[in-house]
Amino acid sequence: MQKADVIIIGAGASGLMCAALAAQRGRTVLILEKSNKPGRKILMSGGGRCNFTNLEVSDKNFISENPHFCKSALKRYSNWDFIGKVLEYGIPYHERDLGKLFCDDSAKDILNMLLSECEQAGAVLKTQVDINAVTRTAAGFRLQSSCAEFDCQSLVIATGGLSIPTMGSSAFAYQVAEQFGLKTLPRRAGLVPFTFTGDIKTICESLSGLALECHVQLLGDKAGPEKQPSFTEAVLFTHRGLSGPAILQLSNYWQPGQTVAINLLPYENLFEFLLEKKQQGSGQYVSTVLQYFFSKKLIQEFAQRYWPEEQNKAMADIKNERLQSIAHSLHNWQVKPSGTEGYRTAEVTLGGVCTSELSSKTLEANKQKGLYFIGEAVDVSGWLGGFNFQWAWSSAAAAAEFV
Repeated sequence: MQKADVIIIGAGASGLMCAALAAQRGRTVLILEKSNKPGRKILMSGGGRCNFTNLEVSDKNFISENPHFCKSALKRYSNWDFIGKVLEYGIPYHERDLGKLFCDDSAKDILNMLLSECEQAGAVLKTQVDINAVTRTAAGFRLQSSCAEFDCQSLVIATGGLSIPTMGSSAFAYQVAEQFGLKTLPRRAGLVPFTFTGDIKTICESLSGLALECHVQLLGDKAGPEKQPSFTEAVLFTHRGLSGPAILQLSNYWQPGQTVAINLLPYENLFEFLLEKKQQGSGQYVSTVLQYFFSKKLIQEFAQRYWPEEQNKAMADIKNERLQSIAHSLHNWQVKPSGTEGYRTAEVTLGGVCTSELSSKTLEANKQKGLYFIGEAVDVSGWLGGFNFQWAWSSAAAAAEFV
């Protein structure tokens, strides 16, 4: 029997962070990880450079049944607190678009920082420990694995969600929550590419690898366009459909059956441009003129499907109404995804342990003293851009104060 004041299941971002901070308070802390290495998702994040937080973080960057739940944790341990720790360790980093912060060298810098913090504080990490039972005791909790039993006063579940199963993700957190009578919300893949069938898939396959900065927006009957989620970032064509930051962001809000409107040229008025070319007496084909903004292949794909009669006409021979229609097809390309790529490529899991079951101040279960849920396991999901890591740091810090 091994005993500790605090046992944290899961040696990912939130688990390691919580372990270090709790141990710094003088608590004896044991981290149990089922895989052979800690922080595997940290290492693969951000293309291997870990988008560890964002310069601008607020509750507006998170999705939850209770949009106010994350405020307390984010305020008490902010992005600037984590940036301060990164600076303390001398980790070189840089800002990319929209305030995203990445390591200059490697995500290993962040993982090594967390492991160093744990080691210095005295938190002990054990790998290849797969917990198969959790029970209540008079003093707290007892955990059983194939190799040992563990007792603790406080138990922190930091095992994440269902995204990227090849990294060892599981439903463990939800199973523990439900075992102890906590409500969990339906889960689905978030920050995930869209897939298509039919003609749209054919277009995407043909243009695979092409990236454009676009404005994307959900269309629906429940609210006007101004109230529908929208993002202006890169869109990437793939063999299966559409990906890229703008699409991943929108996927968090998309529901099956909803249409997505894509403005392929958000900073230009294409109709005015075409009209000007026509008035100049251009003898060029419209397909040639459009290559000023788009690749030849994209124009061919759109011309064949949306304006085949005009594709080989000179500008002077095309009526203004048709020029407007051509412009509209590129400013308002409407597509209906058949689905998403699912958890296989999802960066986050939407849903999870219901926030009404937890204290927003401590992340402790209201009905089960000493039981905590942090990170992705909770129904708080961030936008793309370092926000999910920030939730990991903030929720971990909140729990660490009280375990």
